[in-house]
Amino acid sequence: MFVIAELKDTITIFPWQFKQERLKCITQVLNQKFANKVVHKVGLCIALWDIQKVEDAFIFPGDGSSHSVVHFRYVVFRPFMDEILLGKIKGCSKEGVHVTLNFFDDILIPAESLQHPARFDEAEQLWVWEYVGEDEPHDLFMDIGEEIRFKVIDESFVDTSPTGPAPASADVEESEKLCPYSLTGSVSESGLGLLTWWAGT
Repeated sequence: MFVIAELKDTITIFPWQFKQERLKCITQVLNQKFANKVVHKVGLCIALWDIQKVEDAFIFPGDGSSHSVVHFRYVVFRPFMDEILLGKIKGCSKEGVHVTLNFFDDILIPAESLQHPARFDEAEQLWVWEYVGEDEPHDLFMDIGEEIRFKVIDESFVDTSPTGPAPASADVEESEKLCPYSLTGSVSESGLGLLTWWAGT
């Protein structure tokens, strides 16, 4: 679920920060810049692991700030494919079941990856597994807030960094909807799905 990613970035220290210890200041800047941010093709940054190297500082003409290339390692959330995770159901839609890990919400279990047969209950706005037991069929609702075990089957990165002048207001609203990192899950195997389904088995 979590990996250590090796990164590097140019860190700026402003003149009023010179009185601070250099590594402590760099650590603060790195955490402010990366914590809880998605780095494209890397994952969701959680916390700084360590600083491996700080290159020589340089100052631009007319700029009193110090600039240094810093090599560091960061704890990153990026599950591997087929990894089994435990989350909670955040909501349901015709598209599928939306899952949260509390610190990461962009997880979808699409309709075709649910236990079969399943249907979307319009009245309850919930997905239902139409489980057929030895005696009679049962409707097992996927209630919001229930713990769910799922397998990661895909990931998606979208580069949301600016590419030019600010777009029109309508386009701004659209760009804000873009999710930089999302996961696709599946519960279409035995043992996956709501924990209550398999309790005692």
